[in-house]
Amino acid sequence: MGRPATIEANLAEARPRVLAAFVRRFRDIDEAEDAFQEAAVRALRRWPDTQIPSDPAAWLIRVGSNAMIDRIRRDRKLAAYRQSEAVLEPATDEEERLADEIDGASMRDDVLRLLFMCCHPYLSVQDQLALALKIVGGFSVEQIAAAFLIKPKTMEQRITRARKKAGNIACRLETPTAFERMRRLDAVCLMIYLMFNEGYSAGTADKPVNAEICEEAIRLARLVLSLFPSQPEVMGLLALCLCQHSRHRARAGSDGELLTLEQQDRTRWDRTAIAEAGVLIEKALLKGRPGPYQIQAAIAAVHCRAASAEATDWREIALLYDALMGRMPTPVVALNRAVAVSKTEGPKEALTLLEPLAGDLAGYLAFHVAHADFLAGLNHTDEARAALQTALTLNPDRAQARHIERRLEELDEK
Repeated sequence: MGRPATIEANLAEARPRVLAAFVRRFRDIDEAEDAFQEAAVRALRRWPDTQIPSDPAAWLIRVGSNAMIDRIRRDRKLAAYRQSEAVLEPATDEEERLADEIDGASMRDDVLRLLFMCCHPYLSVQDQLALALKIVGGFSVEQIAAAFLIKPKTMEQRITRARKKAGNIACRLETPTAFERMRRLDAVCLMIYLMFNEGYSAGTADKPVNAEICEEAIRLARLVLSLFPSQPEVMGLLALCLCQHSRHRARAGSDGELLTLEQQDRTRWDRTAIAEAGVLIEKALLKGRPGPYQIQAAIAAVHCRAASAEATDWREIALLYDALMGRMPTPVVALNRAVAVSKTEGPKEALTLLEPLAGDLAGYLAFHVAHADFLAGLNHTDEARAALQTALTLNPDRAQARHIERRLEELDEK
């Protein structure tokens, strides 16, 4: 017999695979979601009295497909659906049907189709994230609106527009080639990475991290890794998310103020997640193809391994940022490298590295906070104060503003 929490977890885990199969079969997002909802309702009714099937996704696809076929027949639309690539007639031999439904390669491509729809370049990044949270993650409009800090009605309109665009894509999706699968895999990884970052940036003063969105990104990363178990960058992506999320409970103080790594209580870090991330990083790096996600995960792991802030191996971090700059030479990576250099070479050298970034990062809050740190390290108190005041003009959220104001108070005490 299945417990409610276990059933809910199985439904959530199976959702992307099942929904993807329905999108391929019915070529319509709304029809696919209806089919999943019908299957989920029947699972909630049946599984508590029996037991959860060994393959929940297969069970849901079979039940949802049959329910939709019955509805199509009632609506006299079966003839139109006979033209689709899938055979809609339910099989008499259930085992044979399941074997046909859950073909590994087909299932993998189905999930990629669904994720690719959500991160298609026709959609803006914000719409990609919103659609992924709704279609793949199963979040409610209210939950997504809260994450984006906008009204539910506005979010509903945004998702509706994105669904129409994605629906047009769904109608012409074909089985991708091996090359296309890899291209789509890169896009999918980026979408998951952005989703995870959204969880960190969508917090409030009382809850700086939206853990629910972060955990959804981690769940999707696990799903993609299960589909592509030999891809080192997927391992790196999951490891990076695990390392970052392992610290979320210690990220804010009792008053909601953001805490730096130096200030965090490391006993509150999730050591199980950190250990899993470590295994993934080692396995990925053994492939000999280090990429941006792997290197970022390795940097995060150095922080996680340190028993204290003083024990952090900043030289290793600086070397890893050198490697990351070779593969992802962005101003933000250069800024983070400058922070690592400030720990090994001192604030004067770090300031030299910061100067070329001033134009590109003029509107980036973290740049001005780091600039203030380096200036304070050289006892340039007035300039450091000015940098922090500039940061306050860049619309920080309440938690960030509290942190910056606290830094200003510390300068005044000096």
